[in-house]
Amino acid sequence: MRLIIRDNASKASAYVASYIVDRIRAFNPTPENPFVLGLPTGSTPQGVYKILVEKYKAGEVTAGPSLLLHVNIHPSNVYMLNGNAPNLEANCVAYEEAIKRHGGIDLFLAGIGEDGHIAFNEPGSSLASRTRVKTLAYDTILANSRFFDGDIDKVPRMALTVGVQTVLEAREVVVIILGQRKSLALQRCIEQGVNHMWTLSSLQLHPHPMIVADEDATLELQVKTVKYFKSIEKVAREAGFEQVLPSKLRTSNGPIPLTKVEEVNAPTIHSPQLTTSRLLRATPAAEYPIRSVSPDLVPDRMASRIPEPNMHKRLTPNPEPQAARQNAIIA
Repeated sequence: MRLIIRDNASKASAYVASYIVDRIRAFNPTPENPFVLGLPTGSTPQGVYKILVEKYKAGEVTAGPSLLLHVNIHPSNVYMLNGNAPNLEANCVAYEEAIKRHGGIDLFLAGIGEDGHIAFNEPGSSLASRTRVKTLAYDTILANSRFFDGDIDKVPRMALTVGVQTVLEAREVVVIILGQRKSLALQRCIEQGVNHMWTLSSLQLHPHPMIVADEDATLELQVKTVKYFKSIEKVAREAGFEQVLPSKLRTSNGPIPLTKVEEVNAPTIHSPQLTTSRLLRATPAAEYPIRSVSPDLVPDRMASRIPEPNMHKRLTPNPEPQAARQNAIIA
C-alpha cells in the first residue's frame, strides 16, 4: 500500500488529479479499449474534479463519466446507479454486468466516512459484497444532511452502492482522505489489520492501493509511520520515479501474449523415476532375523564370579551349602 501525504487538502487533490491524468495517458484509451474510471459522490473529491475539468478544458486529458455536467461526453458512456429505478436489485445487477462488459474498472477513486466506510459500505459490511441496496448508519445519515439543507429527515435511509469486492476488483484503487475527523479511520486502515467494521481496511487485500491524505488526516498515525511513508516517497523521488504507474502486465484486462522462446540445444534431463528398493518398503515378517531365546534367570551372587578360590571362600561364609544349592537349582 502507498500512502502519499501532502501539506493540505488542495495539494492532496492536485496530486490525485495529476495521477489520474498520468494513468489515462499511460493507458492510451481508444473507443474499442476505453479507460474505465470509477468516481464517487461526496464533498471530498470535489477538489479533484475541479482540477480534472481544468485539465480537460486545457486538452490534457479526455473526459471521465463523472464530469458529465462540466464537459461534453456522450451519455452512452455514463453508468450511474439509479435510486429511483422500479427494481433496485435489478439495477444493481445491471451495474455489475456493465462493469464486466467493459472489462472491469481500471481505476476506482474513493472517499471515506469518519467511521472508515468506503463507498456506502457501512461498518459490518461483508468484504465479499457486490453492488446492492444498503441501509445507512445514523452517522452517515447525519453527515449527508448537509446536502439536504441540514434537515436529517430529508436524508434517505438507504442507498445504492458498489460492494467492497467490486472495489477490490478494480485494477487500481485510489482513496483521498482529508481532515482530522477522518484520521482515526486512516489509522485503523494503515496500522491495524483487516476488519469489516472498518471497510477501508480491506485495501490491504488489494495489489495496487494508494491513499492520498493531507497532514490533518494523519494525526492519529504514529510518528514513525508517517516518517516511514514519507521516506519511501523521498527515496523514490531521488531515484527518478516519483509516480510509479503499474505496468500493463499487472493491470491488463486481457491475456498477455507470451514471447516465443528460442530453442537451445541442451542435454536432456530425465525426470526422476520410481524405483523398487528394500530400503523403501517394509520387510516381510518371514525375513526378520531369528533371535536366540533368552535363558531363564538363575539366582547368582557376585562372589561366584571371582575365579580365585581363596577369595571366593572369604566372600562366601558357607561355600559348601551354597554350591550344593546352586547345583540343585541347575539340575
